[in-house]
Amino acid sequence: MSQLPAILSRLDADLDTSLARLSSWLEIPSIGTDPAFDTDTRRAAEWLRSDLEGLGFKAELRETGGHPVVLAHRPKPGAPHALFYGHYDVQPVDPLDLWANDPFKPVVKEIEPGRKAILARGACDDKGQVMTFVEAMRATLAETGDLPIGLTILVEGEEESGSVNLPGFIKANAAELKADFAMVCDTGMWDRVTPLITSTLRGMVYQEVRLTAADRDLHSGLFGGAAANPIHVLTKIIAEIHDEAGRITIPAFYDGVHEPTNAQKAEWADLNLTEKEFLGQVGLKHSVGERGRMLIEQIQSRPTCDVNGIWGGYTGEGSKTVIAAKASAKVSFRLVGDQDPAKIAAAFHQFVRERLPEDVTAEFIGHAGSPALAVPVDSPVLQKARKALAEEWGGRVVSIGSGGSIPVGGDFKRTLGLDTLFVGFGLDDDRVHSPNEKYDLSSFHKGQRSWARILRALAS
Repeated sequence: MSQLPAILSRLDADLDTSLARLSSWLEIPSIGTDPAFDTDTRRAAEWLRSDLEGLGFKAELRETGGHPVVLAHRPKPGAPHALFYGHYDVQPVDPLDLWANDPFKPVVKEIEPGRKAILARGACDDKGQVMTFVEAMRATLAETGDLPIGLTILVEGEEESGSVNLPGFIKANAAELKADFAMVCDTGMWDRVTPLITSTLRGMVYQEVRLTAADRDLHSGLFGGAAANPIHVLTKIIAEIHDEAGRITIPAFYDGVHEPTNAQKAEWADLNLTEKEFLGQVGLKHSVGERGRMLIEQIQSRPTCDVNGIWGGYTGEGSKTVIAAKASAKVSFRLVGDQDPAKIAAAFHQFVRERLPEDVTAEFIGHAGSPALAVPVDSPVLQKARKALAEEWGGRVVSIGSGGSIPVGGDFKRTLGLDTLFVGFGLDDDRVHSPNEKYDLSSFHKGQRSWARILRALAS
């Protein structure tokens, strides 16, 4: 650790140079979802490959069914070996007229007194985040001539389109991707001065249910009062999924859901996340989650069920007095702990079928399913990273779950058997996927310093 001060000093001195490097990467419009930008997207991959090669990695572009993966290796026999993930593709920029500057001509602006940011598409998601790690490696190599751990770098070009080719790539190259743990820098901070480690990710079950009654839409004046109305049936079933206390009533739904430790509850309570702070930003005031649970629990450590869409019958202009023959809904479940996606889906099917009256049938279409992920709270990797972040930021480090899902973590766990350390430096106001995306210079600078500390800590 005696070399760490020199590494941090180099990162401080080279900030402008590292910003110039990031800007040159941001200038490449790697919009992976648009075929018109395929050449540029590949050019962005080649830019990173060349940069990693310059750092002494064996780096190459590996082909997939879509955009290539940048894969780079720098082993260190006898030391821990990590697999680092990021992505070089970016979101489309529409609507272009809402940007204050050209989205692919990065600019550094003072966005409020004493606070500067770099503005460009991909600044935060995910080029800026990837480069915090790359710059930490660069400074470490410059000062010490080596890295403290072995590394494999995997940066894909299809994250913004669902990473459709990544699971197959990981499976086909599992032996080459072998590591002790994985690291991802595509997440955020708790606030501008409080780093966050994402320790759990909720899983997902996504189901579409379709109810059918009559063989055609019916005249409500002739058949109303006699014919089964699948819209009535579906909405009644959906209403029964939650009880008055906000709990999900599907039998065995909570099997595999674990209570947090007292230490975790105390840490979450200390965050003091309020309804006004969290829901007020979207025009709401009151939480409707499980009674007796803190708001922070409701959004990251408890399972949920939400109706994402519901339709049936006539929805056009004016009136059409029909009893619909069909009614449909899309329903998603966020899972935690050891909940089994297949069992949850089956339990939902049974819950619906048990409530169907005569003359109404149901069919189901499964759209997604993945289990929850968790890094053990006593994981040495997590604890070392937490200590390193605390030393850099000079305060508390938050370790909570993500209410959403980051699929690559599941791929690493299921295929490679790896736990993933999720550390990122994005902020809630970085306007990710929106016009005027930004990355605070404090995030970029202290993110570099944080990774330098983490790399040194993980070698011990």
